[in-house]
Amino acid sequence: MNESPTQYYFGLLRQTVKLQLLFLGLLSLFRLLFFWQFSPAKVSFPAQELTEAFFLGLRIDLVLVCYLSALPLLLIILNHLARSIVPLPWLRRLFRGYFTLTYLIVSALVGIDFGFYSYFGEHITIMLFGFFDDDTWALVQIGLKNYNVTLIIGLVLFYAVALVWLVGRFFRDVRPTGAAAGPLSAAAVYLILLLLVGVGARGSLGLFPLLKDIPEVSTDVFVNAIPRSGVFAFEKALKQYLKDKNGGYDLIKRSGYKGNVPQAFRDYLGREQINTADLVSNLRRTTPNNSAAAAKPPHVVVVMVESFGAPILQYQSPDFDILRRLKKHFDEDILFTDFISGANGTIASMEPFLLNVVARPGSIAYGQSRYQGTAFPQAAARVYKAAGYETNFVYGGDLSWRNVGTFFKRQGFDRVEGKSDIEALYPGAEEHDYGVYDRYTYDFVLHKLEQAEKPQFVYILTTNNHPPYILSKSYDSKPLQFTEALQAHITGDMELAHRRLQDYQYALDMAGRFMDGVKASDLGERTVVAITADNNTIEGIMHYDNPPQEGKQVPFYLYLPPYLKAEPFDRNVSASHNDLFPTLYGRTLSNTAYIAVGEDLYDPAALHCGYNDAGVIVSAGGAFKTGHAANAQQRACEQKYNAALAVTEYLVRQAYKAAKPVWEKGSE
Repeated sequence: MNESPTQYYFGLLRQTVKLQLLFLGLLSLFRLLFFWQFSPAKVSFPAQELTEAFFLGLRIDLVLVCYLSALPLLLIILNHLARSIVPLPWLRRLFRGYFTLTYLIVSALVGIDFGFYSYFGEHITIMLFGFFDDDTWALVQIGLKNYNVTLIIGLVLFYAVALVWLVGRFFRDVRPTGAAAGPLSAAAVYLILLLLVGVGARGSLGLFPLLKDIPEVSTDVFVNAIPRSGVFAFEKALKQYLKDKNGGYDLIKRSGYKGNVPQAFRDYLGREQINTADLVSNLRRTTPNNSAAAAKPPHVVVVMVESFGAPILQYQSPDFDILRRLKKHFDEDILFTDFISGANGTIASMEPFLLNVVARPGSIAYGQSRYQGTAFPQAAARVYKAAGYETNFVYGGDLSWRNVGTFFKRQGFDRVEGKSDIEALYPGAEEHDYGVYDRYTYDFVLHKLEQAEKPQFVYILTTNNHPPYILSKSYDSKPLQFTEALQAHITGDMELAHRRLQDYQYALDMAGRFMDGVKASDLGERTVVAITADNNTIEGIMHYDNPPQEGKQVPFYLYLPPYLKAEPFDRNVSASHNDLFPTLYGRTLSNTAYIAVGEDLYDPAALHCGYNDAGVIVSAGGAFKTGHAANAQQRACEQKYNAALAVTEYLVRQAYKAAKPVWEKGSE
């Protein structure tokens, strides 16, 4: 070899830069594919906003490419200084292996992000790791049924082979540069490259790096999603997951109350005078005297319908009869409409809901964390149990799912029953991937109520309206005709949307059938029923005109038997999951103490706000994202939400501390 090592290194750098620019272009093509796949067909966006979104996306991709360039550049510099301790041909092979591996990983994360967005309507979050904590095999089966897996695998293999070939071609034969360079020239080139990579990885010449706070380019949620990177979304989610798993999650600090928890209680309660010696006592409330409920305690049933988002109900019509038998009950009884879910996954919503707290953003499930053995004293079921009720947790699936069977036995439920208990009563119960069909779950509860000799509190979690969206063979579905207005707001596969909404219809119809059964018997005279949902996951295929207002919206339906005093109520009061039980306690229990991070929706003196852990807040002043409060009402609700997060974390830690063995408590 007549060329100097410097010429070879420069040749290797030249090939690296060419390859990285090509990969940068490929990432831009992925972003175009994202736009094509998920943008609503009949919605147009301002050209300037789209231009800014794609340019911002290019900058974010450049950050990633510079991160990937840093290690090879440092390797060349160090090897040059060490007088080629790694032989030059080996260096070429190292580069080929490095870029092949990193490009495949990046591509895989982009693909996973596509799949995640298609279901949840957002880039990767900590919920991704629920794939491993969930019934993983069931999720795999869902994928096999919902998607053309053969085609997908074929395309992935073709892409992977093409990518390996492309990288190999760039590093198969590195030609040294023609011009020789002395030590000073080489040092200058390396310094310039280090500066360029450093600035590129920072993404900004301003005070803060680009990734610290990615700017929004539009008021539209989808347009703001275009520049986001699935790779960096995964990195953020992984950090959150590992921090929570390792006990490093600090919501009190995150919400701005580190070292000042009493102030969080003051801000949440809206008063300065509190008991600082016993902070939890400040949350203790007592329901008003209710002579009717005291004389005749009603059964109380709370139903959490899987993925029952409320925005789709605006399209309800004879030709799009999504509600079926539930419609008349929604028309006849109490329905709170400005109500949102606490979180955006089933377990993420259900656990804080039943623990009477707000959802903790970026945390993992209580039942699969260090809190799995903790008995939370403020849990919703304990309030009814203390009032003389028999308490029941009924789930249409396996109780091993997310450890719900074990965890909720510790939260005040006398009975925790699942699919096997339902099938014992109904041996021919029809099953799907996640459990028995909802009809059998509701029949199981009706039977329980009819046979009860004492007041029952029953929580129901249904399983339908969930992938793979396969209808019961015995169900007579009603065709759903999509209006132009609905089609204009649906993104993605229209055939899958049809199948999804047919299962949606089944789930709501079965809830309506359950209400028919309650009202048609004497249970209607002594049973209170609340119906809500865990989340609005259909937002993943919907484009909303007002995303903060509609994206997290779920119903809160309430049926009260005639003997319980009807009170004036505001159907438009802003609220979320954490307000449901305080509202129920006030209608069903007399002079009963409870603790909850929530409000009774019938209380006109309370500041009513709804909170979702994605940072969405609904208020009388409108819905908004945290950090974007625009009026006094919104600012008051945002302060209360931050305080509620800190108060929730304090309750969780106190319960955990009380549950630890004596010899471990000193470590806190």
